[in-house]
Amino acid sequence: MEKNFDDRGLVIVYTGDGKGKTTAALGLCIRAIGYDEKVCIVQFIKGSWKYGELDGIKRLSPNVELYQKGLGFVGIIDDKLDRSEHIKAAKEAVDFAREMIGSGKYDIVILDEINVAVGLGLIKINDVLELIRCKPSLLDLVLTGRNAKQEIIDIADLVTEMREIKHPYQKGIMAQRGIDF
Repeated sequence: MEKNFDDRGLVIVYTGDGKGKTTAALGLCIRAIGYDEKVCIVQFIKGSWKYGELDGIKRLSPNVELYQKGLGFVGIIDDKLDRSEHIKAAKEAVDFAREMIGSGKYDIVILDEINVAVGLGLIKINDVLELIRCKPSLLDLVLTGRNAKQEIIDIADLVTEMREIKHPYQKGIMAQRGIDF
């Protein structure tokens, strides 16, 4: 893990109610691959549906590894799981993320939808703050998901808020393959 510029890893947060948080993190991932960096993506919520990024990321191997640790959306759409199962999976995802962060194998670790896991009460804010604190100095750590807590925003180096201005759903247009999933 060798940096050529400022020799410091950043904490980056993509949050807000607008679309594009995971997409922004994946864009950063693509840029990093251009420099032959290694990226680990840990998904905290997504898990039960098929997403285009799953097959797309396989094509970026061996530079990118993606781990779906969530059990799917919590308490909405087709979720039939007991909340305790989601809590258990999220806690295991935190432990797994800690291991990946400290492994020394990656230049970037993306914790996709971790802010949502906090907002849903699946994990505690202190667990996330500890992940940030334990990151090696050269590792870039990216946290995505709406409603990032102020404590995370305060400790981050870069925070971008996606704000919805207009959405096709308002016209009755459903989610589009390759755009939304």
